[in-house]
Amino acid sequence: RRPLSPVSYTHLDVYKRQGHTMSTPIAERELLNAQPRHRWTVAEYHRMAEVGLLHEDSRVELIDGEIIEMAPIGSFHGGNVNRFIRLFSKVVGDKAIIAAQNPVVLSGYAEPQPDLAILRWRGDDYEQSSPHPEDVLLLVEVSDSTLRYDRDVKIPLYASHGIPEVWLLDIQNRQLEIYREPINGVYQQRDCRRAGQIAPVLCPDAVIDLAELFPNL
Repeated sequence: RRPLSPVSYTHLDVYKRQGHTMSTPIAERELLNAQPRHRWTVAEYHRMAEVGLLHEDSRVELIDGEIIEMAPIGSFHGGNVNRFIRLFSKVVGDKAIIAAQNPVVLSGYAEPQPDLAILRWRGDDYEQSSPHPEDVLLLVEVSDSTLRYDRDVKIPLYASHGIPEVWLLDIQNRQLEIYREPINGVYQQRDCRRAGQIAPVLCPDAVIDLAELFPNL
């Protein structure tokens, strides 16, 4: 008889040979997801871009050590981001910096790209280094197809890193969700508005009229 060729067993193979059954592909995927994974650091993430593994126009962000592919930006999403930029530009002036879809370094393992950030004034416009949590006055996420991800993943991420205030624009329901006062990784104040005026707590002069945010409501 010919000798058997060497076989490389995966965690799934070992699991099955121990007498366990995997009835569906979903069960196999759940087991695979339970295996330890390497958490990429911000430094490693940037190195990938430097060596060409990630391109400058790649739609990705680093969330808790995982590289997450971001949804493409459609005209409806982009238009709502542009509207925020226009409205804030009229009231912020030189008191703060408005950054659109630029990275914010939250920790050694997290560098998300919020749709909009209102940042403390800095003379170099954050050219020398990206903003960190202490630089953030307000983050804004514009959500259509990404509503569940933004609400269940990114909002808790921002709270756990002490971002003082986050606005979540729910495009489908035409409402603005406001999250404030992060304590122990949870926002203590939550509100939802469709009308009236609102301003970030740390930038009180930047008043936004929701009638302009929802012009066709």
